[in-house]
Amino acid sequence: MEENIKYEDSFLYRIRHSTAHIMAQAVLERFPTAKIAIGPAIDDGFYYDFDLPRPLTPEDLEAVEARMRTIIKEDHPFVRHAISASEGRALFADQPFKLELIEGLESGGLDEDGNPLTEKVELSTYTHATFTDLCRGPHVDHTNQINPKAIKLMSIAGAYWRGDEHRPMLQRIYGTAWNNEAELDEYLSKIEEAKRRDHRRLGKELDLYSVVDDVGAGLILWHPKGGLIRKITENYWEDRHLASGYDFVYSPHIGKATLWETSGHLGFYRENMYSPIEIEGQEYFLKPMNCPFHLHIYKSRTRSYRELPLRFAEKGTVYRYERSGVLHGLMRVRGFTQDDAHHFCRPDQMPGEIDFVLNFCLDMLRAFGFNEFKAYLSTMPEKAVGDPEKWKDAEEALEKSLKRSGISYAVDQGGGAFYGPKIDLKVNDAIGREWQLSTIQFDFNMPERFDLTYIGEDGQEHRPYMVHRALLGSMERFFGVLIEHYAGAFPVWLSPVQAMVIPIADRHIAYAQQVAEALTAQGIRVSVDERGERMNAKIRDAQNQKIPYMLVVGDKEVEAGQVALRLRAGDNPGAMPLAEFIQIAKDDIANHA
Repeated sequence: MEENIKYEDSFLYRIRHSTAHIMAQAVLERFPTAKIAIGPAIDDGFYYDFDLPRPLTPEDLEAVEARMRTIIKEDHPFVRHAISASEGRALFADQPFKLELIEGLESGGLDEDGNPLTEKVELSTYTHATFTDLCRGPHVDHTNQINPKAIKLMSIAGAYWRGDEHRPMLQRIYGTAWNNEAELDEYLSKIEEAKRRDHRRLGKELDLYSVVDDVGAGLILWHPKGGLIRKITENYWEDRHLASGYDFVYSPHIGKATLWETSGHLGFYRENMYSPIEIEGQEYFLKPMNCPFHLHIYKSRTRSYRELPLRFAEKGTVYRYERSGVLHGLMRVRGFTQDDAHHFCRPDQMPGEIDFVLNFCLDMLRAFGFNEFKAYLSTMPEKAVGDPEKWKDAEEALEKSLKRSGISYAVDQGGGAFYGPKIDLKVNDAIGREWQLSTIQFDFNMPERFDLTYIGEDGQEHRPYMVHRALLGSMERFFGVLIEHYAGAFPVWLSPVQAMVIPIADRHIAYAQQVAEALTAQGIRVSVDERGERMNAKIRDAQNQKIPYMLVVGDKEVEAGQVALRLRAGDNPGAMPLAEFIQIAKDDIANHA
């Protein structure tokens, strides 16, 4: 187990938080009438929101960044002052956003995002040079602890105050700060590589999917190539689940309001659900989750202890109201297909069932080319339902399973959901970014709410344990991660077109078609480029489309019954008998190469 050292406790966090304040000072010097909002440190950097008299330009960012470097070199101390609410109102009399924060902290106990605070917060300010901000900290001691050559302003974006589309639109400046230039250079290189792998750009270039205004933001149209990759993924998913003792179930897209009241979603999740649909005088909701339906399938008849564990799996499409500002290609959408499963087991089966589902998740993710994992064990929060002893048993079972798996993990104390502890599995992609995919979640809440029971060996009713499990997460998000992991160059088994046959001249088209027919008969997905373009142009186009194999055929190949193999990476194995290539391709497909 690794120590769960919080980012907020690190010196790098202090550097970034302090750099956000320095940036705000530079912006106020350039725009003295600006209204300042909030400026936190975030993953990989920081931002600050401003209400400005005009839109920012790239030239503004250059000038602000240059001024920031000067401020850093001047070596100003960061000084904290505890203040009263009345002092804060006087100090920030011309800053309406700060006044609103003070009012929330004083009367409602709300943080910067408008969320309730778990404990009373003392008002304080931090001052450096000419800039004072309402802030809890922490910061570096002096500005010269920040490396002026290791900071950079990255971009400008719009952001609603407190994320509310009914509140003012502010201008947000994103920046980054690191310990030294080498770290900054590495980060900027990683950013450029991430741009090259951006699934939104590749999705368009490779004709995989689209989002259309007439259909709606956050709603995905899968094109034939993307749809084929999804189908291949789902077929593999189904085969592996059938072989592992899962039963497939299906559920409707809507359910009555009473269903969501029983499950607790209307009480705990209403803001993420769409408005109700009235049918014959009763309210129905689009489903945000599949769980309640699976519980009713379990409950459809009396269950015996001999039947358990039961594993219900479904690729169920769900709908969640995501604000337009957070939608992001395939990664954050409003309608998506979740590869859900719910396990129902006896208490004595719990450890074995956790081992099973954890190893199943790891093995499935490895099949798609992910080999670096990090797990996070989230434990009982302050507000939780269920017997503390059951929580303890579940947490121990989860942690012991993680230890047996051998993967690295950290404990997130108090980070569990109100209804149970969980394991979040994250994978590293080809450039080291971490993605949340699988979740293994205990639930003490829903079996109670739906009164689930089984008849035990003693002839009495007992409450089963329930485990939620999402493996790929959602088909949409998983596809986005795959695109970026492989930069669109999918492994052969997932590639929508596995081979492109390229005739050099029109007289070679007939043979190219024979080659394609032979490949198709062996289950290899193939196309023939019959265009009148030059051979090099056809090869270049096939490479741009990330097709694994290019089979060039000319007079020599026709005469010898061969193909000249080229690979998308630029390698050129050369001419070989068609049967030899077929075996190479079939081996690569079978091995998920």
